[in-house]
Amino acid sequence: MERHRHRKLVVAALIVNSSGEVLITQRREEQPHPLYWEFPGGKVELGESPEGALARELKEELDIDVTVGRIWDVMFHAYPDYDVYMLVYRCSLMSGSQPRAVEVKDFAWVPIARLAGYMVLPADEPLVARLGGEGY
Repeated sequence: MERHRHRKLVVAALIVNSSGEVLITQRREEQPHPLYWEFPGGKVELGESPEGALARELKEELDIDVTVGRIWDVMFHAYPDYDVYMLVYRCSLMSGSQPRAVEVKDFAWVPIARLAGYMVLPADEPLVARLGGEGY
């Protein structure tokens, strides 16, 4: 009999500034995968749309307001204890919105060519590879 695995639906933002840099965030020390970098976002709560969840998570984590665009990619990653389904949306900052670290340890604007030098979550590694190969 197959064991039931827990599945998480998460959303992530692909935000690129006018200089071609991508916004990534660093996880806090007390979180799973401490100090890893990731594309900002989080879990979709029950009854919440993915786009609504992404806007909420970005406001909570970085105090930014965004326009959530189209889905850029859909990713799957099997962690040892659970599976992650990640919807990645292209997003743009609303006028005057500037990120600040609220519920994250840090954030960085990183040139796409340098993303591979960051210790990113395993679920985010395919995104880094795709950005490096295809660009935004």
